Amino acid sequence: QVQLVESGGGLVQAGGSLRLSCVASGRTFSNYHMGWFRQAPGKEREFVAAISWSGELRTYADSVKGRFTISRGNAKNTVYLQMNSLEPEDTAVYTCAATEGSWYPRGEYDYWGQGTQVTVSS
Repeated sequence: QVQLVESGGGLVQAGGSLRLSCVASGRTFSNYHMGWFRQAPGKEREFVAAISWSGELRTYADSVKGRFTISRGNAKNTVYLQMNSLEPEDTAVYTCAATEGSWYPRGEYDYWGQGTQVTVSS
C-alpha cells in the first residue's frame, strides 16, 4: 500500500502561483511513476501532469503546458506541482496518484490521495 497526502492548495488571484506537494509513505517511493490529476465541479477528472520514477520523463496536458512544472524529490518521498500564471479555469481539486511498472502517464494509477482544493479568482 502507498499512502498519498497532498498539500499546498488554496485561494489565489488569476496570474498568481501555487506549489502543490504530495508526500508518499508505505513503500519505496522511487519505484513509482507519479501523476497529478484535477477535477472541477461538474466535470470529469482530467490528467494534468506526470513524472517517471527517475524524473527523466515528464508529460503535461496541453492546457497547462508552459505554466505548470512537475518535479519530484525521491529522498523526501515527495512530488511537486509548481503552478504559475494560474487562470480561473484551473480551479479544481488536485489529486496526486502513483503507479509502478511501464510508463503510461495517462493510464491507470494504483494509489490516489484525497486531493487539495485550488481556487483561482478572476
